[in-house]
Amino acid sequence: MNKFRSHNCGELSLKNDGIVVHLSGWVNKKRDHGGLLFIDLRDHYGLTQCVFDSNIKNFKIIESLKLESVLKIIGKVVRRSKETINENLPTGEIEILVEEFIVLNQSDQIPFQISVDDDASEEQRLKFRYLDLRRDKIHKNIILRSNIINRIREKMLSRNFLEIQTPILTASSPEGARDFLVPSRLNQGKFYALPQAPQIFKQLLMVSNFDKYFQIAPCFRDEDARADRSPGEFYQLDFEMAFAEQEDVLSEIEPVICEIFREFSDKKVSNLPFKRITYKDSIKNYGTDKPDLRNPLLINDLTDCFVNSGFKIFEENVKKGMVVKGIKAPKSADMPRAWFDKLNTWARNYGQKGLGYIICLNQEFKGPIASNIKKENLDKLIKNVGLESGDSVFFISDKKEDANKFASVVRTELCNQLKLLEKNSFQFCWIVDYPMFEINQTTNKIDFSHNPFSMPQGGMDSLLNKNPLDILAWQFDIVCNGVELSSGAIRNHKTDIMIKAFEIAGYSHDDLMKKFGFLFNAFKFGAPPHGGSAPGIDRMVMLLSGEENLREVVAFPMNQQAEDLMLGSPSKISEKHLKELGLNLKKIEKTT
Repeated sequence: MNKFRSHNCGELSLKNDGIVVHLSGWVNKKRDHGGLLFIDLRDHYGLTQCVFDSNIKNFKIIESLKLESVLKIIGKVVRRSKETINENLPTGEIEILVEEFIVLNQSDQIPFQISVDDDASEEQRLKFRYLDLRRDKIHKNIILRSNIINRIREKMLSRNFLEIQTPILTASSPEGARDFLVPSRLNQGKFYALPQAPQIFKQLLMVSNFDKYFQIAPCFRDEDARADRSPGEFYQLDFEMAFAEQEDVLSEIEPVICEIFREFSDKKVSNLPFKRITYKDSIKNYGTDKPDLRNPLLINDLTDCFVNSGFKIFEENVKKGMVVKGIKAPKSADMPRAWFDKLNTWARNYGQKGLGYIICLNQEFKGPIASNIKKENLDKLIKNVGLESGDSVFFISDKKEDANKFASVVRTELCNQLKLLEKNSFQFCWIVDYPMFEINQTTNKIDFSHNPFSMPQGGMDSLLNKNPLDILAWQFDIVCNGVELSSGAIRNHKTDIMIKAFEIAGYSHDDLMKKFGFLFNAFKFGAPPHGGSAPGIDRMVMLLSGEENLREVVAFPMNQQAEDLMLGSPSKISEKHLKELGLNLKKIEKTT
């Protein structure tokens, strides 16, 4: 016991009946019952109801005290009457008859409610984040985050991974997202960069004969905010393994993730091993490489069904090289006509020409497409989709890439409309066999599709003898409920393969040395085969907490404009500081 408390506000129960206790905390709620004042005292651990009789010394002070003031009380634990027991509270069977109190700190009027949810704006919540963090839900989210990270660390250490910290001030990366730059005072005119990821360092650790590395790594990217991506900084479980093939990496990390999700959630979690889906099949069946497997609907390629089909719109599209995608909506044929019309309008509002459909009801096929398509084409379509009486099928026709993207959106919308999503589950999968190269839409030239340091499948032989667009990479993503948790790869550890791969992507040997010479040179001294990944901590906690925005699981997040409203950053710096750094600011004229 110290002078502030003998117990915390979450631990008292009937076993403490009759003892005198000291508690300290925040005034969470007040209820005046005429001669008796009830205060719920809150600390990090919970709530305890405290009862103040009007005869207590300085009663008027406690009576006028504002919510969120800090209070110490001394009093006796007593059993609540049967009718006043609060079964939703761990301390709900007892209360404290207060004998004396000390106001440790008075609070001003709070800008929004702490004890109950209200409609406080994001701006208010972030400006007064220290108050927001007192709210029960978000407070528990931060505790959850701490517990998850602690268990991850324990699990990685138990699997013989060594925790190593890599630098925060490092060199600018020529690839990937925008860097955050830090000016150097000692080397004026030069800049450090905050790491987008510890990618280079963890590969160098493998070269340095560390067999298994990990860290809970802070990463910094100057990107726009999204619900599942914080602007500025985020944390990831970064790890790398030497002498490892793709399956070694996958089978090493998926038990850790599976166990974490089972420990911290009551939801069903995919059994091990997690499903492996090729990139090609993922795009074909789900329209995306981030599929939500809780959605049972699949996308079918029905292009062949509309060759010389009689349905002129799709027939002409196919002649132009476009594709036709179809999604079966089971047991939807008896939906009212207005439902189909609304989906068509929804598609137009989404920027599409519409959403064609065929309804199959009592062995009759209805809709404009069914009325115009030839019987043999319709029979082929029915077989390909597995269309049965009571079902309908929706169609998307466009350029292949655009059709895949919109089909993915339609698949999600139909699932939600028909309430088909398997709730209370975490469905994991690995997306594997990513293409090594793609056509850059800006330059129309061959470029790396994902990570330039991935090992091409087939090694040098593939680079020499295959069409670059047919070469697959030892590259993989882990996805949960449609959320990408991380990308990973088996790294290209051979300098000759690296030179050839960069050559195919249009980089000369000089370009390679200029941008990645430090890694290239390290590999010349004997680099082992190695690979790894980096599941996002923030996204894992977001999924486990049931939140839809990363802001709710990060203690001090920025707003959508990458601003810290509480501290007022980013902020201007003084002329003195600029001079020390050897910097001059140039005013940029805004264009309209």
